[in-house]
Amino acid sequence: MVNLTLKPEPLTADSFAPYGELISARDTPIMINEGNTERYHRLGNVTTGGEDQQGQAILSIFRGQPRSLPMTIKMMERHPLGSQAFLPASDEPYLVLVCLGDKEPDPSTFKLFIAQGEGVNYPANCWHHPLLAINKVSDFWIVDRMGPGNNLEEFFFPDDWQIQIQL
Repeated sequence: MVNLTLKPEPLTADSFAPYGELISARDTPIMINEGNTERYHRLGNVTTGGEDQQGQAILSIFRGQPRSLPMTIKMMERHPLGSQAFLPASDEPYLVLVCLGDKEPDPSTFKLFIAQGEGVNYPANCWHHPLLAINKVSDFWIVDRMGPGNNLEEFFFPDDWQIQIQL
């Protein structure tokens, strides 16, 4: 039996490290283009599977509809063949729900973060909830893998798992 109520905590590079990479333009940039452009270099690492998998990195836009809170969480997903990065197109806050686990999500490791302006990069096999926009329709740039093989695993919670998120 699992009964959890999760409230968001601030998203920082250290607090998110067990689940992936924080993508943020807060570090010192490299100045390029005759000093007219700040380059925030290599903010995340894109993976597309091992040598035996023929994958490629792609860019997409996801348009997230706002979720009503409190919200019951019924599933988590992961991508076994490559990373997946979410880069918000605005400063609108959104939620990031993650956990660890080998074959299935481990409820003792659930973490809920609130992000505003930062992006996240989930490594291959990181359990996470699909996009959680909260205040209004929000666009996100997504960098992930396309190619052969099944790159999506979903885990739907048993009936005795009651997991809620609220602000």
